[in-house]
Amino acid sequence: MKLRVILETSDEGGYTALVPSLPGCISEGNTKKEALKNIREAIELYLEPVEDDAASAADSEQLEIAV
Repeated sequence: MKLRVILETSDEGGYTALVPSLPGCISEGNTKKEALKNIREAIELYLEPVEDDAASAADSEQLEIAV
């Protein structure tokens, strides 16, 4: 899955990373590399409940679509 990440310099120093398509999915880091590592983890945690809900439904079907 590919998601667009916006990386901005923070007023306090370091970087802030956010994912526009995932409201509230924001992270920070002292360096670009650290901010990107942290936002990757934040994305995984953000999406985890969705994956758990889909897997728990006995009659669910998982599909991939292109948009």
